[in-house]
Amino acid sequence: MIRQSKVTRKTKETDITVALGLDGTGAGSINTGIPFFDHMLNQLSKHSLIDMDINASGDLEIDGHHTVEDVGLALGQALSESLGSKKGIVRYGHASIPMNEALVEVSLDISGRPYCVLEPGHMTGKVGEFDSELAEEFVRAFVNSAGLTLHLVVRRGSNTHHVIEAMFKAIARALGQAVRLDPKLAGVVPSTKDVL
Repeated sequence: MIRQSKVTRKTKETDITVALGLDGTGAGSINTGIPFFDHMLNQLSKHSLIDMDINASGDLEIDGHHTVEDVGLALGQALSESLGSKKGIVRYGHASIPMNEALVEVSLDISGRPYCVLEPGHMTGKVGEFDSELAEEFVRAFVNSAGLTLHLVVRRGSNTHHVIEAMFKAIARALGQAVRLDPKLAGVVPSTKDVL
């Protein structure tokens, strides 16, 4: 079974291509034109062990909002397409990730029912040229497009860079668990409904 996909999303505001390989090593080539966001997407790839190639151009002369949100939408669609029927997946994932003073907890379910609970704390200002509130916009777009149920809680943290990086790493680790194939579930959708 080949669990990979390629998605293109083109609007008047952005032009994005995402290629995913779920059974990879976390290799990635990321270029969105927003250096800190690229760094976070590399963390997502590396710590989930999902290969990701993401190329995006957008109306950054306005700000990064459209690019960040649309990358989330395209990445979510690519994840959904890569999962196919979802037969054999673990389905659930959880991670609690520290980064210096920051601690972030994520629980997710590849449920097919998008639902996002975020308690991101109070993030303000910029990290580099990245508006910190865009981290939440990315997560919501990704979750809705992928059909995930995700709960994310920032337990503590005062450095916005550390908080956002712990968020991306926690999502990555939980996602890596959830997409993993379980040999005991070969050919089986992990649901009593037999569909996700």
